[in-house]
Amino acid sequence: MRVYNTMTRQKEEFIPLEPGKVKMYVCGPTVYNYIHLGNARPFTVFDALRRYFEYRGYEVTYIQNFTDVDDKIIKRSHEEGISPEEVSRKYIEEYFVDCDGLGIKRANVHPQVTDNIEEIIKFIQTLVDKGFAYESEGDVLFRTRKFDEYGKLSHQNIEELELGARIDVDDKKEDPLDFVLWKAKKEGEPGWTSPWGEGRPGWHIECSVMSRRYLGNTLDIHAGGQDLQFPHHENEIAQSECANDATFARYWMHNGYINVDGEKMSKSLGNFFTVRDISKVYDLGLVRFFLLSTHYRNPVNFSDTILEQAKSGLERLTNARDRAEFILNNQTVEGISAEEKELIPTIESFRDKFIEAMDDDLNTADAISTIFELAKFMNTNVAETSSKEFIKCNLDMFYELTNVLNIAQKSDDLDEELVKKVEDLIEKRTEAKKAKDFALADKIRDELTSMGISIEDTRQGVKWKKM
Repeated sequence: MRVYNTMTRQKEEFIPLEPGKVKMYVCGPTVYNYIHLGNARPFTVFDALRRYFEYRGYEVTYIQNFTDVDDKIIKRSHEEGISPEEVSRKYIEEYFVDCDGLGIKRANVHPQVTDNIEEIIKFIQTLVDKGFAYESEGDVLFRTRKFDEYGKLSHQNIEELELGARIDVDDKKEDPLDFVLWKAKKEGEPGWTSPWGEGRPGWHIECSVMSRRYLGNTLDIHAGGQDLQFPHHENEIAQSECANDATFARYWMHNGYINVDGEKMSKSLGNFFTVRDISKVYDLGLVRFFLLSTHYRNPVNFSDTILEQAKSGLERLTNARDRAEFILNNQTVEGISAEEKELIPTIESFRDKFIEAMDDDLNTADAISTIFELAKFMNTNVAETSSKEFIKCNLDMFYELTNVLNIAQKSDDLDEELVKKVEDLIEKRTEAKKAKDFALADKIRDELTSMGISIEDTRQGVKWKKM
């Protein structure tokens, strides 16, 4: 497999530190609100990468943090009249609701900052002892110029950074480029005892500490959104490599931005959407399909029109799946024919093509195109006269490939009561048609439609599905 390494700005063969194992860290959310579409993209993309590694037989240790102490959390706690801990707990729970809807697997560990304060203090003390950090009025700051390779990820040099608008000027700093590792406590804020007085961690230090705790000094892959390259990931590299005397991550992967109707998504433009907002209009399985339909490094344009197009595409896949399932469930023909045997290599070739796409820097767009080709093949070659073995061979390949991306999966939200009611109505409609009572048959069809059920009459019986 080859992945695009942000550090080197080129595709490189992926070779893990330990054969057969992948150590992967993905930056998680600051839990003060529902996750937005911009959060959903890296969480979905790198979930697909994890699943693909597992499909190829790797043992993956996947860590994703929760930032549960932050200025935004403190502000929200004041607004809602609850403690910062309650704010974090609430939105961690809501995070899992949204991620379950997006089909995202739980990380092996979801570490939280507040559970790692002792380790963070020790890490900062190491940097102080080595001369890479200093205390100033209760804050502890990192001496950026002491790390000669600062800027190597974002490909910026010190002179460019000095002119950058994103550098904060602070009287506490020896140098404007220095960044905070530990913040002195202010009134109304949570704080922990440290050698430098009561305070709390800065943002960047948490990922360095929690990744080391669960994955060691050097990671195979560190991933996140493109917006995290600078300063967050740049600062992680500086403090980690200075503290640990080791390369922090061997491969850096970043996904592209989300645009809404052609403009970058932002609160100031009023085109900001949470996943929870979107779920009120669209199924989140569709949102996952939409996000994976574009190469992860390219920008994604989000609009109702594009999402409707994605919906039509996803329905083509699920219709091909359901058609083959229906024929299989009603089939009595046993024994694969000679003609069908000749088509087996073609079916297996879809796997090779899928792997080729995914091995090329996680090209989920081309991988999904391959699944569309398989669906077309199924529609053309699976017929009412096909053998069970041949139909099953097609479906097995379909599920093998779609399971890797966790798209076009069969819904398991149909309760037994609904299934029984639908099947009873279909049976009554069939009897009405036999009795030539077409008015009653049409009435029953309308009733099913009002329940959100579509039906299709075939020579093998009535097919139905939830719309």
